[in-house]
Amino acid sequence: MAGIWRRLYANSGGDGVVRERAVLLILAMLIAGLWAGRSVAQEADGSMKENADPAYLSVGAGWYDLVDGEDEAADFRLEYRHDEGIWLVKPWAGLELTGDGGLWAGGGALIDVDLGKHIVLTGATGVGAYEEGSGKDLGSTLEFRSQAEVAWRFDDRSRLALAFSHISNAGIGDDNPGTEIVTLYYHLPIGRLSQALGQ
Repeated sequence: MAGIWRRLYANSGGDGVVRERAVLLILAMLIAGLWAGRSVAQEADGSMKENADPAYLSVGAGWYDLVDGEDEAADFRLEYRHDEGIWLVKPWAGLELTGDGGLWAGGGALIDVDLGKHIVLTGATGVGAYEEGSGKDLGSTLEFRSQAEVAWRFDDRSRLALAFSHISNAGIGDDNPGTEIVTLYYHLPIGRLSQALGQ
């Protein structure tokens, strides 16, 4: 599998092209979200729509540094995604830990785009602090994360999602190797978690 990604990466024209395409994809999703008024969670009178998505506690596991393949590791995530925001833009915060002891902690903004009842596209961007542990040196403590995600939303509003993300320091460090991660997420509505805990 790693060999396939490396060949795709090599055939794409080098280091910057894959990352540029990832950023362009995320920007396109954000623009599509702004265009898709049906995703707005509030009605004109300020009341919430019946089918508005709840706040989520999200857990994820994935493959870190899958494109370069030099510092591959398992990747684990825990995130909170808020249910309210400014128009379509909602805040999120999270922790990301690699099998090599790397840690990224930060937050940012996301936009969900509904494609029918069950399919949801999400574009997200954020900024956070990074500690490499014994893993990949990303060139700076301050690191930016961009992400594109496609999810299946179940009738209970929980989601199963596949995401592709890129972390880099955006050139503010002397070195900016960046890294790519693919992640499988489960997004659990906070209300269901509260019910399970008897709240």
